[in-house]
Amino acid sequence: MELIRGIHNIKPWHRGCVLTIGNFDGVHLGHQSVLRRLTEQAQRLGVASCVMVFEPQPRELFTGDQAPPRLTRLREKYQQLARLGIDRLLCVRFNADFAAQSPDHFIRGLLVDKLGVRFLVVGDDFRFGQNRGGDFAQLTRAGRAFDFEVVSTQSWCMNRQRVSSTLIRKALGEDQLEAAAQMLGRRFSVCGRVAHGAKLGRTIGFPTANVALKRQVIPVSGVYAVDLWLNGQRYPGVANIGDKPTVNGSQSLLEVHLFDFSGDLYGKQVEVELRHKLRNEQKFASFALLKEQIQRDAAAARQWFAQAASKPNGM
Repeated sequence: MELIRGIHNIKPWHRGCVLTIGNFDGVHLGHQSVLRRLTEQAQRLGVASCVMVFEPQPRELFTGDQAPPRLTRLREKYQQLARLGIDRLLCVRFNADFAAQSPDHFIRGLLVDKLGVRFLVVGDDFRFGQNRGGDFAQLTRAGRAFDFEVVSTQSWCMNRQRVSSTLIRKALGEDQLEAAAQMLGRRFSVCGRVAHGAKLGRTIGFPTANVALKRQVIPVSGVYAVDLWLNGQRYPGVANIGDKPTVNGSQSLLEVHLFDFSGDLYGKQVEVELRHKLRNEQKFASFALLKEQIQRDAAAARQWFAQAASKPNGM
């Protein structure tokens, strides 16, 4: 899948596409339904399928720290969209100037002149342009004027509830990992590059892979039984997601201790799937007490994996 970083990198050969616009945070089953429709139309019309996302996400620009935690970073979205057969991902820099452009300029300048949109799928509540003045009705009128079809995304429901990124965040915040996985169509995971840390874990017999969380906030925290995936290989372990209060940490970090693993993970891109929550993050009075708890956490995670392996679906 081709990644187009910024409007200035749209080339003449990118004209002519079917397009959908949104955050696509999590690329959940509702999103996947929209994307299947998009790829079907692309095949029917013989053009490329394109997804437009914004960085930062609009609410992150307008509300700052009050914006909801992300389910996926751009890199993770890219990976999920590529797996679904999307041809192009257009990442638009969302800033005050872009937000202040007129709705007409957004339509004519970007959708028509640069992208040559043939078919557009957006939510019927999609707003764009200065003061959020553009809406679905304006896009529909533009479609008639410039010969492209505009259709609205249809809600995808599970157990009579609309699947949404908000609902998935709620499930994760309430430690309902299985419910979140059902709506995502996969287990919730965190991706990142393994970096050098303080190496305190190895001093107590629990070396960890430290994955910096390059997002402002994350919808989960605590200690989990996890699977770490590297180059298609699965490695079970135990992980802590949080700010390490016992050692006065200040930045969110994912630390993974892998069972029976020897190797060098530094600099590697990994994916960490959360399988089961063991406990909330807590501050201990001493490093010795923390060590004892880590030993209990590792034993509890091993026991959970053993029990999961004995069940038909492997949980």
